[in-house]
Amino acid sequence: MQSRRLAAFALLVLSNLLWSGNWVIGRAVRDAFDPIALNFWRWLVAALVMAPFGLAEAVRARAVIRRHARLLALLALLGVVGFQTLVYLGLRSTTAINAVLINAAGPLFMLACSWILEREHASLRQIAGMVISFAGVVIIVCQGELRRLTQLELHSGDLWILIAMPMWGLYSVLLKRLPAELRGTALAFSIAAIGVTLLLPLYLADTARGAWRLPSPAEVAAVLYIAVAASVLAFLAWNRGVALVGANAAGFTLPLLPAFGTALAIVFLGEAFRAFHAAAFIIIVAGVALATYRRT
Repeated sequence: MQSRRLAAFALLVLSNLLWSGNWVIGRAVRDAFDPIALNFWRWLVAALVMAPFGLAEAVRARAVIRRHARLLALLALLGVVGFQTLVYLGLRSTTAINAVLINAAGPLFMLACSWILEREHASLRQIAGMVISFAGVVIIVCQGELRRLTQLELHSGDLWILIAMPMWGLYSVLLKRLPAELRGTALAFSIAAIGVTLLLPLYLADTARGAWRLPSPAEVAAVLYIAVAASVLAFLAWNRGVALVGANAAGFTLPLLPAFGTALAIVFLGEAFRAFHAAAFIIIVAGVALATYRRT
């Protein structure tokens, strides 16, 4: 049991690492793609990548998929269509700092959804770990100077990301309602395929309003990353991790996303590494460890 739990959290940590790149890239290509177009191409490519092995598994599990078709459609609507589109929409008109702060509040939304749907309560230790992790994120945002928090400004995009967060909480909690035989690639492919189907009319309507242009090689590379790494690999890892430890425990790992995003900026964008970065990383990891620790 202990090894399974460690493996589950390793998968959840991997998900946050891959998603941190998605938030950075989503912000970088906000002027190149409409939010609906970016989300559509992301999940179309992801479905095509998974098709060679996911389609066969989905066909074998077709009876289970048919019985849970409504739940799968709801998961696709929440996790693929709603959450991702609103995040990309929000990133067009807000700052990376505001987006990181709102995302760091993800565990709170996860707790609320778990209580509403499953009557699952958080312990004082879990709440303390969540608060500590959030403090680490705040240190990154204000660059070690709390007075910078008074200079934060609200943007219209903040509201879209704020609306998106409970959708992700509902998605994660509802995953536990699926049967054990519907997991892995069959589940990820089914959700992606349904999501693309739901996104297609929105994409066609959106494309009809403006001229379509051929994306540049850099923009194609961005879509490939968020399709393969942030969609296929990250969702497979997240779905499995949630299945093993539950949505509440998984949610406490979300503050790792801004920590990883900062680390990626330092490594790939040449941003300076300063003392407050080290302090923030230690605090975030300590908070996550406290919130997810369980005696065995």
